Amino acid sequence: MAAIEIISLINDGLFGFALLGLTAMVLGFLRLAWLHRRLRPAALEREAALLASDLPASADLPHVLIQLPTFNEGAIVTRVLAAAAALDWPKDKLHIQLLDDSTDATTTIGREAVAALAARGFDAELIHREDRAGFKAGALQFGIEKAPHPFVAILDVDYVPAPDFLSQCMKALLAEEKLAFAQARFDFLNGEENWLTRAQVLMLDTHLAIEQATRSWSGQVLPFNGTCGVWRRAAIIDAGGWQGDTLAEDMDLSYRAHLRGWHAGFLLNVPVMGELPTTVAAWTLQQKRWSKGFAQVAKKTLPRLRGSDFSAAQKRDALIHLMAWWAIPLFGLAAVTGIIGLFLQADSMPYMVAALVLALAIGEGVHLHATWVANQLLRRWSVAKFVLVFASVPVLMVLSTLSNLRGVIEAKLGRASAFARTPKRGLTDPGSQG
Repeated sequence: MAAIEIISLINDGLFGFALLGLTAMVLGFLRLAWLHRRLRPAALEREAALLASDLPASADLPHVLIQLPTFNEGAIVTRVLAAAAALDWPKDKLHIQLLDDSTDATTTIGREAVAALAARGFDAELIHREDRAGFKAGALQFGIEKAPHPFVAILDVDYVPAPDFLSQCMKALLAEEKLAFAQARFDFLNGEENWLTRAQVLMLDTHLAIEQATRSWSGQVLPFNGTCGVWRRAAIIDAGGWQGDTLAEDMDLSYRAHLRGWHAGFLLNVPVMGELPTTVAAWTLQQKRWSKGFAQVAKKTLPRLRGSDFSAAQKRDALIHLMAWWAIPLFGLAAVTGIIGLFLQADSMPYMVAALVLALAIGEGVHLHATWVANQLLRRWSVAKFVLVFASVPVLMVLSTLSNLRGVIEAKLGRASAFARTPKRGLTDPGSQG
């Protein structure tokens, strides 16, 4: 066999591998969109009934630990502490930890704000670490080991919960003993600030209202979003606690909890306001951290799936979910091998390229539909505004592709990196967008 034929066969095999992987991801998202359409009416009815139900009497409510992890974010620690103190929960059963790994004036600002809360009768403390071992996961684990309370609410300091956030999440946890955590939905203080924040609103609304809601409704693994949720302490301990060996400690703990037989609930109608990155540089930094963390969790978790008690369907769904960040290198592989195949004039390549284009077209069509459904469910933008903002989403994806690919490769090679916090400004309301 001629060398050119061998090269062509290898190239065809690599292209076919990339095509198969991308097609599986497209079909997975198509199934998720179908499940959303089928399950949404009954799921929203159940959530409405749950949120309208009554909590036990104050004397019977459990103690709750509020953990607020921060690193050099002095501009916003006072705001989140005030929001934590305003939560609609008995003061004697509310315990607040400001988990401070800062190396700047944040520690001083936080200590003064915590002292002010303590003077008002709150059980509030600042826990400062010098070494930042394990980053956010290390801080959360350090804090939970110092408090015995059965439920733990976690809030990044750039989010501002409404007073009923805790009570609404606790209704879900008190209703189901095997619920590991209740996840509230992100909403945004600065969603209308510029083209970048509007595009993020579209993407995150789709992720939350379509992907996460449907995973919860259909019994799939629901990843914790790192903030705006309440955990059952027993589930954290049973799953092995917070671990800092990935940059996605939230997803890592979620999978470990599900593998131990716990499940989780997503509350679509419990929004928590927070800030979005306002510059492309800050956004790509965040995306790289997420992509690397996602790939690290996949590397850590996939070997455990095979021997787990998950059903075949759960294993399939988890596999597709965990491999999602490989869409970028798979698409790159398909593009390179497709060009090589066309250059080599391989007989099968035109058909394989056509199949790839078809799969991508179907995928983008499903994505467009899902984004529209999520937007109309949460925002109800006009068609003109939706189309204009949606057109900028591919631009963002291209801008982040190289940094995301670098993050995935670093995860595959086992290269560690620091947990880089996304810069925030400390907005106080949706009108503070100047």
